[in-house]
Amino acid sequence: MVARGALVKPWLFTEIKEQRHWDISSSERFDILRDFTNYGLEQWGSDTQGVERTRKFMLEWLSFLCRYIPVGLLERVPQKLNERPPYYMGRDYMETLMASQNVTDWIKISEMFLGPVPPNFTFLPKHKANSYK
Repeated sequence: MVARGALVKPWLFTEIKEQRHWDISSSERFDILRDFTNYGLEQWGSDTQGVERTRKFMLEWLSFLCRYIPVGLLERVPQKLNERPPYYMGRDYMETLMASQNVTDWIKISEMFLGPVPPNFTFLPKHKANSYK
C-alpha cells in the first residue's frame, strides 16, 4: 500500500523516515518532475520516440500527482481516506497547475520539460478515480 501512496507523494519515504509531514513546495515538486524527465530521456533516448515515451509515462504519473493536496492547505492533518479531496487554489501558479485534473494542464507541464507535443496529440489517462472529473 505504501507504493500506491508513493505514486501521489514520491517523498513519502522521506516523511516516514523523518516521522513528519513535509509541506513540499511547488518548486521542489517541479524538480522531482525534472529528475523524472532526465531519467526517462536517459533510459529511452532523446530522439523523437524516446521523448514521446517519456511524455507518455510523465502524463500517466501526473494523473496520480494531481491528487496530492499540500499539507499547508489542509484543515487537519492527516486527511481521512474516506473524505473526498477538497478543491483548492494553490499558493502559487505552479501549485495550482500541478493540482489541476485537466489533461490539457498536464500536457502543458510536459511541454515545459519535453517541448511542444506533436500535431494531433491526444492523451487519455488509464486510471481515473471516481472522485475526480
